[in-house]
Amino acid sequence: MQGYGLTEAIRRLLLLSSQRAFAQLTAPGGFYDNALNRLELPGQFRSSGHKLADFLASAVFKSRLQKAFNAMAEEGAERAAPLVADAVRGVSIADAAALIRGGPTGATQFLHQVMGTTLIEAMVPALGDALRVAQDPLVGQALSSLAGVDDVGGVARGFAGQVDDKIWGAIGREEAAIRADPAATRDPVLI
Repeated sequence: MQGYGLTEAIRRLLLLSSQRAFAQLTAPGGFYDNALNRLELPGQFRSSGHKLADFLASAVFKSRLQKAFNAMAEEGAERAAPLVADAVRGVSIADAAALIRGGPTGATQFLHQVMGTTLIEAMVPALGDALRVAQDPLVGQALSSLAGVDDVGGVARGFAGQVDDKIWGAIGREEAAIRADPAATRDPVLI
């Protein structure tokens, strides 16, 4: 590979995959407008027998609330992007050859395993703050209908977990696309 090793190829693959995924996710409507990225409402908002369930039964309210949550997810992804980039640059890849042969999302799965819950931990405070000061009055009404202010942390943690899943799914899809057509990247190391 003329001066480049397999480790560098994996780093470039992960960096390009994550850059493409975050560009998509942090764009306006990056979560809501894409069916693969769209987030459902947090479980606390879908519980049966909850007073809020009747309120959310209306498609108009559910759609508006879901759009508000997906917009908050874009903010969470903005917070997560530099953490992934730093992890890619600093990750120790013991067996790069195995990752290259590891299937269409092998490198993404490896990085996700290395990072663990880092993205969730980084997003929870920001998402919790976003929920507390939600500019959309519907979100404020929905939260006030829940168990109380103490429940915001639980909502934020559960929601951050959903955002984390969507981020890793988007990175994995980008990795698979790059592996399927490395020439499209015009990167000689990836090709």
